[in-house]
This record gives sequence, structure tokens and C-alpha cells, in this order.
Amino acid sequence: MVDVGKWPIFTLLSPQEISSIRKACVFGTSANEAIYITHNDEVFVFGLNCSNCLGTGDNQSTIVPKKLEALCGKKISSLSYGSGPHVVLATEDGEVYAWGHNGYSQLGNGTTNQGITPIQVCTNLLIKKVVEVACGSHHSMALSFDGDLYAWGYNNCGQVGSGSTANQPTPRRVSNCLQGKMVVGIACGQTSSMAVVNNGEVYGWGYNGNGQLGLGNNGNQLTPCRVAALHGVCVLQIACGYAHTLALTDEGLLYAWGANTYGQLGTGNKSNQLSPVQIMMEKERKAELLFSTKSGTSPNFCSSKPRYWKCPCRWWRSPRATHLTHFACTDDVFACFATPAVMWRLLSVEHEDFLTVAESLKKEFDSPETADLKFRVDGKYIHVHKAVLKIRCEHFRTMFQSYWNEDMKEVIEIDQFSYPVYRAFLEYLYTDSVDLPPEDAIGLLDLATSYCENRLKRLCQHIIKRGITVENAFSLLSAAVRYDAEDLEEFCFKFCVNHLTEVTQTAAFWQMDGPLLKEFIAKASKCGAFKN
Repeated sequence: MVDVGKWPIFTLLSPQEISSIRKACVFGTSANEAIYITHNDEVFVFGLNCSNCLGTGDNQSTIVPKKLEALCGKKISSLSYGSGPHVVLATEDGEVYAWGHNGYSQLGNGTTNQGITPIQVCTNLLIKKVVEVACGSHHSMALSFDGDLYAWGYNNCGQVGSGSTANQPTPRRVSNCLQGKMVVGIACGQTSSMAVVNNGEVYGWGYNGNGQLGLGNNGNQLTPCRVAALHGVCVLQIACGYAHTLALTDEGLLYAWGANTYGQLGTGNKSNQLSPVQIMMEKERKAELLFSTKSGTSPNFCSSKPRYWKCPCRWWRSPRATHLTHFACTDDVFACFATPAVMWRLLSVEHEDFLTVAESLKKEFDSPETADLKFRVDGKYIHVHKAVLKIRCEHFRTMFQSYWNEDMKEVIEIDQFSYPVYRAFLEYLYTDSVDLPPEDAIGLLDLATSYCENRLKRLCQHIIKRGITVENAFSLLSAAVRYDAEDLEEFCFKFCVNHLTEVTQTAAFWQMDGPLLKEFIAKASKCGAFKN
């Protein structure tokens, strides 16, 4: 599930409002506008309202979500936005609605008047079921169920594909080389357009100053032109950045071309590419990770600041090749690193029933319903599963042998460790993480040493280092010595020396046993800690 809370603008909403969201999109030049659809299929907007892009009927900003009655119950399926901004969406019934900036007729209603509320785009689309929409900076496209493509709006570079540079006030079918072909995917750059047809061919038109059309040159195209360099490969999906393009093939191969000022192509350099080049993925990972295949839409990166819009194959400014990250989807990358923090598509935030193995294990820790063993510590029970313990810990693998008494018991008594410590240890076996204050981490360090759990020992040392204070420094030093944690001992010793005046006034200092105190004083003296 995508967590919309990662986007700053959603901090304006209450937890109840957040929980009601089924789909959402953050847009605008400063990521200051948002639209979301609830589980009841109600549509709300909030934010800055630049150029009436909220569609509320006025030009007032609002931090309180306002309902768009005209769209409630319409079942929005595809949404895109330009940098004006203007917003275009399609419903499950194939209707298209648009509103916002309209200086170049990008709303498709035949005028240049701003659209203050969502208005259905009718010309040439009423008899069509539109399944996907895409927006450039100031132009728009719509793809119908039967593979027809329509475009309208700003056309200074031929991005509408009409054969001229005259603006197109209403939707016009894009034909020429696409005549008789079934388009299955579309994407828009700032002033360029791309399409994929059902046989895997790719076509581009519009502005080509950075080679974003992939034609081997940088000349603009007023009508669709096939990307010949991709002959022999079957492209499934296309994505456009501000001035660069990505293509995904049916074999999971990724091709890129166009502007590369910030290394956004992932080629290992900053040179623009006039023709598609295959991008080698780190560790031969397939490129499916870079695209959303569930939504049926491609990312449309449209901004007045090209450095903000980088396709998902690379998010670092350094001119290097593709880099494997810990992110599971491009949406999380946008939430964490995009400037502004927009969404590149309409996101679904529906909960999924599926749990990973790790999530399932974490969920079942201390669960009486599924456990087959209990530990009793300080009079409290902890419910676990023998199989998990045997898999995760050598100590338990040995314990649960047929010749050990514990193998036959349903309840095992533990008296050498406290309840918080032993529970944290068992939970660690289910989650690979530890959440304890440093004082309790000392006890866990003792347990880790006893059970020969070296990774857990290192985790405990990290917790102790992170939580050291003047008050507990000598206690932690004593523990490090007692459990033979040399790295931690050195860390605690240096902390004590650096704060010698304060720590020598604590009760822990005077409670240290004699030999350890003598050793500390001698070692600190060698370091010059007692010099004026």
C-alpha cells in the first residue's frame, strides 16, 4: 500500500481524512495542490489553487478539503496534469473532464478561458471510451479503448501532431503514420508526445531539441514519426521526463534517450542521446521495477524546471550508471526525493491483504492463537513457535532435541533474564530489530553473549552507544567490560574521559567495583585526562 502520509501536503489532513482516501494525486509547480477520492467515491481537493486548478469554482486557496460534486461517483481511472497547471482525467465510463489553466486551449473546450470547475471534454470524444490521458506542459492527449489517439492545446513545436504549429482548441485525432494502427500507451514530455502501438512500435512528435523523440537528430516533428532505432524490439510501455524518454520492452529491457544533463538516462555520463540506448541495470535487475504495470498509465513528468523531473532509473545528481536502491516502487522515490514532492500518477492507497513472509512472522509474534510454546518470565507469558526459534537460533535448535527436557515442555521457565530483555530477544528472532532503552540493552547484550548471537550483540552495542549519557556512562562501561565488548568498551571509555568532571559526580562512578575503577583511572591517566 502506498502511504500518502509521505507527501508533506497530506500532513494538513486529519487521521480520519487520511484513512478515507482510496486514490490520490499531488500536483502543481510547488506540490501545493492535491486531489483525492474516498472509499465512497467522493472527490475532494485542497491546496493553493493556482490558475483554478482545484476546480472549486473560485480562485481561493484552501487547507480544508472541498468536495467536487461534479466528479463524485464518476469512478476516476486516469489523471494527469500540466505545469500551468491544468488537470485532465478520465472516468471508468470513458468520459474526460478538464479544468485549470487554459491559455493555449489545453482544456479542449474551444476557448482560452480558465476552467474554474471540471467540464467534460466533448468534441470528438463523446462517442469514445477514453482509457488514458496524458498532459504535457500546455497540451493534452487522450487514448480511447479502441486505440485512437486524440490531442489538443499548445502546438508551437508540433506536439499535437496535426502537421502544423497552430494551437489546437479541441481534441483532434492524431493520424498520419498512426493511421490504421492501434495505440496502447501514451506519454507527454514538456512539449513532446510519444505513443506505443500494439505491435511494439514507438512513435514520437513535437519538440526534439534534446533528442527526446529518439530519431537520431534534434529536429522537431509536426507529425508522428517512428523511432526506427527500436526496430526489432517490442516496447510495452513508454515514459517521458521533461526532455527525455524511457521505453520498456517485453523482455524487461530498458532503453533511454534525450536530455541527460543530470545523468537521468543512467548511461554513465551526462551526454544527451539522440537515439535509444539500452540501459544496463545493476545486478541485471529487470526494468519492470521502474514502471507501474498495474495502473496502465505511464509517468508524465511535466515541469517548468527540468532538473526536477528525472525518470525513475536514476535519482542521484552524479553522472553515473543505474543504481540499485532499497525502494520497492517509484512512488516512494518521488515522496522522498522529488522537488517538488509531486506524484507522477493517480495513486491507489487501498489496503492489500497480502503480507510478506517477514510481515507475517512479525504479526504472529506473541500470538496465543498460533503459538505452540510459551516462555514464562517474571510471571508473564510470551507465546512463540518452536519452528521459528529453531530456524533462527542455534541455541534453540540445540535445546529442542529429543533428549532435552525442554523439547517436551509446553511452558519453559526463564529466571536468568528479565521479562523486557527476554521478550526483546524473542521478538528480535521474528523481526530482526530491537527496540530497547540502553539500560535494558545491557541485559540483552548479556543474553546475546550467552547465546552466541553475534549480530544481536552488535545491535545492542549500537543501541548503547546511541543512548549513552553522563548519568549512565559508567554503568555502560562496566557492562562493556563484563561482556567483553571491546568496541563498546572503548567508546564508553572515551565518552567518560571527554566528560570526566560530570561523570565522576554521578552515583554510578562511586558504585564501580574497585579493580575496574583502578583500571579506569590508570588508563585515563595515560591519556592525560587528569592534566590541567
